Amino acid sequence: MSNAAHQIVTVDIGGTHARFAIATIAADGAITMDEPETLHTEDHTSFQTAWEDYRARKGGTLPDGVTMAIAGPVTGEVIRFTNNPWIIRPALVKSKLGVKRFTIVNDFEAVGHAVARAPEDQFVHLTGPDQPLAPTGRLSVLGPGTGLGVAHLYREPTGEYRVSATEGGHIDFAPLDQIEDAILARLRKRHNRVSVERVVAGPAISDIYQTLAALEGKPVTDEDDIAIWTRGQDGSDSLAAAAVDRFCLSLGSVAGDIALAQGGFGGVVIAGGLGYRLRDTLLTSGFAERFRAKGRFAELMGTIPVKLIVHPQPGLFGAAAAYAREHL
Repeated sequence: MSNAAHQIVTVDIGGTHARFAIATIAADGAITMDEPETLHTEDHTSFQTAWEDYRARKGGTLPDGVTMAIAGPVTGEVIRFTNNPWIIRPALVKSKLGVKRFTIVNDFEAVGHAVARAPEDQFVHLTGPDQPLAPTGRLSVLGPGTGLGVAHLYREPTGEYRVSATEGGHIDFAPLDQIEDAILARLRKRHNRVSVERVVAGPAISDIYQTLAALEGKPVTDEDDIAIWTRGQDGSDSLAAAAVDRFCLSLGSVAGDIALAQGGFGGVVIAGGLGYRLRDTLLTSGFAERFRAKGRFAELMGTIPVKLIVHPQPGLFGAAAAYAREHL
């Protein structure tokens, strides 16, 4: 680590938004950020034009290092996003953006770095024993947004850690009751294979809502998912509220499955903007019961602390941490 503070641009690019901030990495490794700027991906035809927009907003100049957290795989000569049409060619990043050094990580790899580095007061307890995340061993990290991000974090006894991004959001959805059977049947009309991301991600609330309406024989029109989320959480629509509760049940099931698959017995962390907005609902829903409902492993599941990271920008913070590990 250098003896001087270092400034970089940190970027978190999802399916709907690209968030930019200036991060300062202190000599002791502490990371601080200025107020992030949020750009809509649909307003820009490429990452470069979004970068130029941000640069103009910051007065025409930016630091000469950039770190990017990207919603999708980050290997290969061309990086494509899972839920937006932008592409990034790593070989051209320095020349296109005018930077000297860069880091590119998967968005949930970045969140894994944030989980590793964030202080205890940046986590809210959801279920399991009310204790800190394990200081060593494996943790599972997942978060619903435009898609469903999944990663795991391994903490060494030495204090070092390793983060691995995964595509766990694309495992098969496993319904547990008749309502989820109906949700699966609706989704299967459009998708031969239904992944958990089709049920546990922001846009999924529309299909959940439509399914519940059909089961109750209520006519509803196709609506923007944001409108359903809003009515489901402000108490103005009981059917939308039921859809939100159903979403939380499915999130609990998926979080438990991910922990079992990864061996995340040191702790599970829910991340993402949607998880943050659902923090109060998760505490009062059937999330905890579904997380534990793993048959012979229910007792084991009950020993896992499950937290919600409430850092306002874990993707930006974690991407900066990834840059510091690689370059400083």
